[in-house]
Amino acid sequence: MIIVYTGNGKGKTSASVGQCVRALGQGMRVVFAQFMKRDGQAGEQIMLKRLLGENFLAGGAGFFRREEERPQHREAALRVLDWARERLPGAAMLVLDESLYALRSGLLERAELEDLLAAAREAGCHVVLSGRDAPAWLAEAADIVSRVDEVRHAWRAGKPARKGIEF
Repeated sequence: MIIVYTGNGKGKTSASVGQCVRALGQGMRVVFAQFMKRDGQAGEQIMLKRLLGENFLAGGAGFFRREEERPQHREAALRVLDWARERLPGAAMLVLDESLYALRSGLLERAELEDLLAAAREAGCHVVLSGRDAPAWLAEAADIVSRVDEVRHAWRAGKPARKGIEF
């Protein structure tokens, strides 16, 4: 099964973590990879490391903002992709958090993601993908697509990001 959490609202990573916890509660082996966040950047990473151990990786180079940083971000995305592929055997669920951000930014190519999805399908592994702007081809291939839309966000009113809420 392919599950996609997309949209411009807050909560896509939270939904991915929730899906991970639900699967763990059913005794499933979960592998969870973050494509953009560096290790130690967000609160969920602490708990995911405790729950998943070596099956969790925050392998990103941070959020991609400047074109001159493309090579290091591309390299980080490919490392995360390879790491995820190596852990597919025996995994029941693979969570690819922020993979759609990497795809939209050109840090991952469609063919690379499709290849990983095919390998997961062959291994009998469910895949969860998150990020803004899910492409039409992925939405059509997915079994479940949930859109998280922003209605209001404190950041737009000038309030800073808060520990435990946004990170």
